[in-house]
Amino acid sequence: MAESNRPENKLVAERRKKLAALRADGFAFPNTFRRTALAGQLHRVYDEHSNEAFEAEPVEVLVAGRMMTQRVMGKASFATIQDRSGQIQLFLQRDQVGKEAYDGFKGWDLGDIVWARGTLFRTRTGELSVKVCEMQLLTKSLQPLPEKFHGLSDQESKYRQRYVDLIVNESSREVFRVRSKIVQFIRSYLDAMDFLEVETPMMQILPGGALARPFVTYHNALERDLYLRVAPELYLKRLVVGGFERVYEINRSFRNEGISTQHNPEFTMLELYLAYADQTVLMDLLENLLRSLAESLFGRTELVYQGQELKFDEPFRRVTVEEAIAEQNPELDTGRLRDLDYLRDACGRLDIPVQENAGPGKLLIEIFEKTVERQLDKPTYVTAYPAEVSPLARRSSDDPWLVDRFELFMAGRELANGFAELNDPEDQDERFRQQMEQKDFGDDEAMPYDTDYIRALEYGLPPTAGLGIGIDRLVMLLTDSPSIRDVLLFPHLRPQRED
Repeated sequence: MAESNRPENKLVAERRKKLAALRADGFAFPNTFRRTALAGQLHRVYDEHSNEAFEAEPVEVLVAGRMMTQRVMGKASFATIQDRSGQIQLFLQRDQVGKEAYDGFKGWDLGDIVWARGTLFRTRTGELSVKVCEMQLLTKSLQPLPEKFHGLSDQESKYRQRYVDLIVNESSREVFRVRSKIVQFIRSYLDAMDFLEVETPMMQILPGGALARPFVTYHNALERDLYLRVAPELYLKRLVVGGFERVYEINRSFRNEGISTQHNPEFTMLELYLAYADQTVLMDLLENLLRSLAESLFGRTELVYQGQELKFDEPFRRVTVEEAIAEQNPELDTGRLRDLDYLRDACGRLDIPVQENAGPGKLLIEIFEKTVERQLDKPTYVTAYPAEVSPLARRSSDDPWLVDRFELFMAGRELANGFAELNDPEDQDERFRQQMEQKDFGDDEAMPYDTDYIRALEYGLPPTAGLGIGIDRLVMLLTDSPSIRDVLLFPHLRPQRED
């Protein structure tokens, strides 16, 4: 079908003709009309009022919103408008608003933004409505809304045209209201614990703080490459060195990696750092935070995600990396889980690609991610990670091959990562050098050597624990959303193919 002959384009053309006629009559998208009430407020306050009460004490209101329904019936008509709080019905009579205004209303389209003045009453069916005495078109909509009873059901269109999705799908609007409440709660929770919210650079000289491939940009004035941050960690720990013993940042980070239902190149993360604490303190803090958050949002601590029950009122399970691998892979020899040759053979049997320079710690985590991660349905802390894959974490006092680190998993995915911070500058120097060797072998995710961060550690970082929580994944869990794109207002998508 030719582009100009498509039904939606014919509708747009018809609306443009209407707009041209309105312009000829002096319509200029007016901005002088104000409202005194929202639909939701009117329902909360007056839903129990009878017509007798309204006749005894008339309630005049000024309302405005997007017209979602329209029923023209001779000399009387109904319309429903939608604002940020909900919907309210309008009742128009030609004799009340005048013939010119009423005829104009009949030519309006669904999606138009309108203003009305009138008094509240109840229809014969008992619906709270506004009996209109004056009405004005504020914004002419040129694009037709999706079909009334089906809304915007195509997922791809929802993501690419989020503005339309929000107009027609209350469930989508509710997801983002809940997201806002989650972030507000986290801020209040940490502020009450005397944490200080800070802001650190989004463009950085070195892409440190996480094992990830960065985005590169160029600063014209400085004449140098800069990197969009992959994590704020090293800057936040510099602040702990400076004396801010409890800091956090709800930050946007960027990783030049794949796109999936769980990954978006641009994402929101909470990072916090707490001096004079270790990873066990953070595990208790995180558990209580999630429990309190669920109670605040839903009044309960038992949730359902994609048909699976999650209980926040019970202590989260704790298991080491090696224990978790042994549980899911009983055929493996638990006494050889640090043996490089044995792990290479195990990876081969599991069809896991092995990098030439990968050590036993890296291979152990590859096996964990392939065979264990998706099985962790109930809230589970996985602890005792290999030092090889944790270049910023403190070595375990009991076993230097490991670090004091945990990750929280539930519903088969990672939600949070925390550890006791490495505050030994000489050990950190060695770890950075090891990362540089990995980069020389072609590892694009290896960390660069950060000289200034080593200098900061040499001034002295107190014993500190740090925690990162993926806000997007947390919102997914708490809104029962299957894809990260459902909880991002404008997710990154592959280029749209032109027909």
